[in-house]
Amino acid sequence: MDIATFEAQLKADGFQEIETKRLDPKPVNGEHGHHFGVRGLVIEGAFTVTLEGVERTYRAGEIFAVEAGQLHFEEVGPEGAKVMVGRKH
Repeated sequence: MDIATFEAQLKADGFQEIETKRLDPKPVNGEHGHHFGVRGLVIEGAFTVTLEGVERTYRAGEIFAVEAGQLHFEEVGPEGAKVMVGRKH
């Protein structure tokens, strides 16, 4: 999916605080949750999310999502990652 289409979808679905950011390589971030939902598009690199014991690595062009309050783990691959994310309160 291209960035402009993804951003338009985020806005249409009520996501705010839309930003593009570069993530440094990071080993697994301990289990945690957010008080907001997150939807993101991986632009470069790899971003891994583990939900309910299922680990999935997302690469360029793939979309990940975590619902508000959903406990999960995150990991950024050794090359780092660039993602566009939106938050929904």
